[in-house]
Amino acid sequence: MKSQATMICCLMLFLAIECSHYRSKIHIKDGDKLQHPEGKLKTGRIQEKCRGPCIPASNCSQPCAQPFHGEIGFTCHQNKWQKSTETCTSLSVETLFKQDFNSASRLPLAASSIPVHVLDFRAPEPVESVAQGIRRNCPIDYACILDVVKSSEATSGNIAFIVELLRNISTDLSDNVTQDKMKSYSEVANHILDTAAISNWAFIPDKNTSSDLLQSVNLFARQLRLHNESENLVDELFIQAKGLRINHNTSEEKFNFSASMNSTTEGILGMIEIPRQELWNLPPNASQAISIAFPTLGTILKEVHLQNVSLPRPVNGLILSVILPEGLKQVLFTFEKINKSRSARAQCVGWHSRKRRWDENACETTLEIMNRVKCLCNYTNMVMSFSILMSPKSIDNKVLDYITCIGLSISIFSLILCLIVEAAVWSRVVMTEVSYIRHVCIVNIAVSLLIANVWFIINSNFHKKAQDSNWCVALTFFSHFFYLSLFFWMFFQALLIIYGILVVFHRMMKSRMMAIGFAVGYGCPLVIAGTTVAVTVPEKGYMRPDACWLNWDSTKALLAFAVPALVIVAVNLVVVLVVAVNTQRPSIGSSKSQDLAIIMRISKNVAILTPLLGLTWGFGVATLLEGTSLIFHIIFALLNAFQGFFILLFGTIMDHKIRDALKMRMSSLKGRSRAAENASLSPTNGSKLMNR
Repeated sequence: MKSQATMICCLMLFLAIECSHYRSKIHIKDGDKLQHPEGKLKTGRIQEKCRGPCIPASNCSQPCAQPFHGEIGFTCHQNKWQKSTETCTSLSVETLFKQDFNSASRLPLAASSIPVHVLDFRAPEPVESVAQGIRRNCPIDYACILDVVKSSEATSGNIAFIVELLRNISTDLSDNVTQDKMKSYSEVANHILDTAAISNWAFIPDKNTSSDLLQSVNLFARQLRLHNESENLVDELFIQAKGLRINHNTSEEKFNFSASMNSTTEGILGMIEIPRQELWNLPPNASQAISIAFPTLGTILKEVHLQNVSLPRPVNGLILSVILPEGLKQVLFTFEKINKSRSARAQCVGWHSRKRRWDENACETTLEIMNRVKCLCNYTNMVMSFSILMSPKSIDNKVLDYITCIGLSISIFSLILCLIVEAAVWSRVVMTEVSYIRHVCIVNIAVSLLIANVWFIINSNFHKKAQDSNWCVALTFFSHFFYLSLFFWMFFQALLIIYGILVVFHRMMKSRMMAIGFAVGYGCPLVIAGTTVAVTVPEKGYMRPDACWLNWDSTKALLAFAVPALVIVAVNLVVVLVVAVNTQRPSIGSSKSQDLAIIMRISKNVAILTPLLGLTWGFGVATLLEGTSLIFHIIFALLNAFQGFFILLFGTIMDHKIRDALKMRMSSLKGRSRAAENASLSPTNGSKLMNR
């Protein structure tokens, strides 16, 4: 009877516990966190207002709305309260393992058949740390914390708690890391690397949180032991990991990644290569290499350090981490750019975990072609993660801007003066067919360059908001057309020079040469520019997204200008060489003075023809290559911004026929003024005035 009474009491106690448990599950207080059917937590549960007057530079704080605990900090900026920090969290060590505690405190109905001395109704011992809770509840795969973490709202406070959770796991539970543990660990990290959580990283008070996350993941992955030759360890949306076994006899190994910034965009590529010569440094016994790819962590690092002058440039590719054995020092990385704009130049960098910043000395850029960048980086225990940064607009660019602005102003003034001089002496310098065609070329070169420069200035000051309008299409078309006209008129002038050298006894009619000149000078550019518009505008790939100029990234419309220009420059260079050779004409027994005169004549011809035939644009090829010295950019800007001045100097002022015509023009004007003055002072005119 006594044992039966004891059994009944135990069952009554068990039923009381069960009823209490289910009653607590049904009862939800106002302000408690609600869940969607899918298990995702509703947002908008956080207090977003700060009461009181907003005084500039003042601060205040508000407690978080239930069920979160913590506070939100606000700063008064531009007469408005703006959130600056947030520590709202719903997670704690207790909530992580609460479900398991409740399961432990409840017994199945079959407990009635269990002997009384086996039943233990004592409350479970409190968990003092994450490591203790995981060892007690899920030491094999850490699965007991996944549901609680993945169902939590990604507030700034919860993000900071999860990062601390991962850091504790990587330091206290890294003695026997398996692939299952690595997957669970990565699922937790993936939750706070989601694009929906990125904006909340900026409000975490500790600005080193993202660096702690990166270092914790790398540290945990370092303890993983591979069992197969090659393994795909993790394949989450915002974190991927791969591993392979290597030794000194292994051929060159590669890791290939394709990770998306979100679930809708295409993957950004990244590749890690271990050079063959590095593998030779490994010991004979097998080693392993592990690589991890983060598509969104670069954005989080930028957000955290937004006000830090040491990080003025955003990350423009995947962040790739590598865990290598000792002996491997250098690794090759290939990054695809996220921002594929032509102006988005790349800087290869490595993340220094101790300094908590990007280290430019850790890598060098070996190749930058189109949208991909290749980096050679030095791997150390302090620098295990690598990426590319967007180069900022530096002071060097401002120097080039100043040169361009001043040079274009002088060039426009020089071209206007050139046209005025040509108009003033036209009748005196076009006495022959050859001189007539030559000056027609100079005038059209000056007109084309003048209009092209004017369009360039208009393009540079065109409002960015209107770049999608038809005005931007018109600006791009006319700039393209007149710059091409400049090159094709220079090309026609080069053809005339060759024609004059090679064909001595036959001369073409002036009207036919004029027809050919205008067909080449304006007809060919019109066909090329019109075809470019017709092909690329329907695809919305005619213009660059950041300027009213030909697109390069998507449709390569810029080739419609670059290819004709570079071909013409190459042909004109050959013409200049032919002129230089033809000018030499050595004679038997020539003296040193005659040789010097020949050299001076060749130099003069080359100096005159270089700006007139556009050879200065050849420096543009050097500026397109990555790693080109700044001096080439400055030379290119100087020569082409001042091209109008050079045309005035070498094409007009240094022409002795034009100088003679100008002298005759000036003397005739002086003669007319003196004659008019003498006529006004003659006695005949004086008597007429008296009679009047």
